[in-house]
Amino acid sequence: MHHSRFSTVIIDCQTSDLRGAATFWSRAFGRPAVEDPANPTYIALQMRAGEVICQLQSVAHESRVHLDIETDDVDAEVARLVALGARSVEHHATWVVLEAPTGQRFCVGRPKSADFPANASRWE
Repeated sequence: MHHSRFSTVIIDCQTSDLRGAATFWSRAFGRPAVEDPANPTYIALQMRAGEVICQLQSVAHESRVHLDIETDDVDAEVARLVALGARSVEHHATWVVLEAPTGQRFCVGRPKSADFPANASRWE
């Protein structure tokens, strides 16, 4: 048995100025940008309680938006989604990039939300 839920919108930014991109999205959403010096590839927006997590990520590929699913068992969730028709694209230490049958890429990774597994689906 494992749990999973939609958790995060990642704004992939092909830019050398992630801070500038974060300034735009921070102002657009009315949420402060929070930098983590230990992880300069990401800048989070400080969302309100109950809102979906939103992060900006510096990437080499074209700019786009992707979704994250958080789970307490990455391997089991990936297997479940592959059985539904997703295709595994890349494996990383704590997450896996998948592609939906319709071509959208998304990630499956460990929980990011403080209240996980609240409101998560339970899979057996």
